[in-house]
Amino acid sequence: MRWPVSQPALGVAGVLLVAKALVLARAGVAIGPESALVFVWQDVAVALAALAAIAALAEMSPDLISGRSTQIRIWAAYALFVTYVAVNVVVTDVLGSPLTWPMMRAAGGPLADSFAYYATLHSLWPVGVVLLTAVVMPVLARRVRHLSAGTLGGLLVVVAAGMALAPRVDTRGLDRNAVTALVSWPRVSAAEVLSSNWRTSPFESVGPGLEHLRGTARGMNVVLVILESTAAQYLGAYGDAEDPMPALTRLSQSSVVFDAAYAVYPESVKGLYATLCARSPRFGRSMESLLDANELPCVSPARTLGAAGYRTALFHSGRFGYLGMDRLVADLGFAHLEDAGAISGRVQSSFGVDEASTMARTLAWIDRGPAASPFFAVYMPAAGHHPYASNVAGIFDGDDEMSRYRNALHETDVALDTLLGGLASRDLLDRTMIIVLGDHGEAFGQHPGNAGHTLFIHDENVRVPYVIRIPGVTSPGSRVGAPASVLDTAPTLLDLMGLSVPNGTEGQSLLAPGSRVAPFFADYSLGWVGLRDGCWKYQFNMNAAQSHLFDVCRDPGETTNRAAEQPERVATYRRTLDNWK
Repeated sequence: MRWPVSQPALGVAGVLLVAKALVLARAGVAIGPESALVFVWQDVAVALAALAAIAALAEMSPDLISGRSTQIRIWAAYALFVTYVAVNVVVTDVLGSPLTWPMMRAAGGPLADSFAYYATLHSLWPVGVVLLTAVVMPVLARRVRHLSAGTLGGLLVVVAAGMALAPRVDTRGLDRNAVTALVSWPRVSAAEVLSSNWRTSPFESVGPGLEHLRGTARGMNVVLVILESTAAQYLGAYGDAEDPMPALTRLSQSSVVFDAAYAVYPESVKGLYATLCARSPRFGRSMESLLDANELPCVSPARTLGAAGYRTALFHSGRFGYLGMDRLVADLGFAHLEDAGAISGRVQSSFGVDEASTMARTLAWIDRGPAASPFFAVYMPAAGHHPYASNVAGIFDGDDEMSRYRNALHETDVALDTLLGGLASRDLLDRTMIIVLGDHGEAFGQHPGNAGHTLFIHDENVRVPYVIRIPGVTSPGSRVGAPASVLDTAPTLLDLMGLSVPNGTEGQSLLAPGSRVAPFFADYSLGWVGLRDGCWKYQFNMNAAQSHLFDVCRDPGETTNRAAEQPERVATYRRTLDNWK
């Protein structure tokens, strides 16, 4: 038996295999006999599907398939397919993953400057290679009219073997191609909020010892600063000698500093929900879909403090109209909202405006209120976001991404220093509690394929700074090693102010005794869930069903997987996360 072969179907095969070779070569992936099958089986499967589809159409209607209009449609579809595959080579090279539906949803106007940043010859020459392959393969395919039963059987064996061997190979998701990345994205139904003790550590017992701080900020003003794309490991307050944020370092010296604080999700919009609502966003669901279904319950501190007579405002140097943030913030209870569109100022990138302009508007709002009226202000900078544009003099030489990033963080730090100075000059600093935390981190290749922030849950993605200063209360050198989560922000803030914490939250006051786990997840590309418990950090790759366990006190770079040595610990953490997600 022989199967008819079409030129477009063989073109699909050639394009996918060449694209995969380019992706693996640029990622520096070493290929062995086993891993070769794992990396190519999805490409072979897609090519066979294209072959079968065209063959079936020809069988059903030979006249139709040979018609001019049908041939034009087939070749037009082929051209679109080739273009999409070529673009994905560049995307995978930059981000470590082919495009998924969530990634495409996030590729909006605010990221226009980031796209332009990567429009270089180094980034784009693989596109030419893929396009050339797309032209050459159909020409070569004229010599191949049929596939023998043996050849077809061999290709099916490749598919079956690759599927069987996949759990044994850590592919980092690079086994997927431009097509299968769209259909293999993990989807799970999220659990309702669990009982309040689900985050209790199953192995640790030592708590933070901060009970004495309860109610110490009663009646104070509150400023919450949510730093954009700021990983703890890049800051002087956390031991980095090349400190881009000296003002934050000085602030931390009279604050409680949490050394093991974590974002729940490495994205700003869902991170904001977790921070102000003390609940996790849902796995595999966009913010817009959750808002549409009214599945984001929230009693934010803005509502609680507003009811207590506080003026409330949120200032964002970025744009609310991105990934549903506008709808989220409109429902958080702030009396005053401003983003880049309202602030204007000096535009620094498509993602937002300069921090000086945003800080000027923040201080102006503070000035407008009655002196006796307390306030709750949230400041969300944007400078740390790619393309790391900055409007202040940089303190780091070079135009590489890390130098640009550090200089962008420094712009935020200058604004923070302006805020502290502005509060001091208004005699408000000693009456204002200040909380500074990161919405998520930022990666620069510390782990293979890890760039930006949204795709993985390594420490560079999710470990964030977390600093609380209560004037006259917090003392120098106060550091907490127990895990903390941005989920705990709202309950902790209210507890510090002597106010009751709403029921039904995953977040817990960081002042309460006992040791908690800090959970986190990512679902933009692969499905990752994980937690930090004491010195241990657990990550589970849902696509490959692989566990990763690190002792981050001894191995902060997460280089040695200890999962095989700790089966009981792995099983316990897996059960915890199965319930959570």
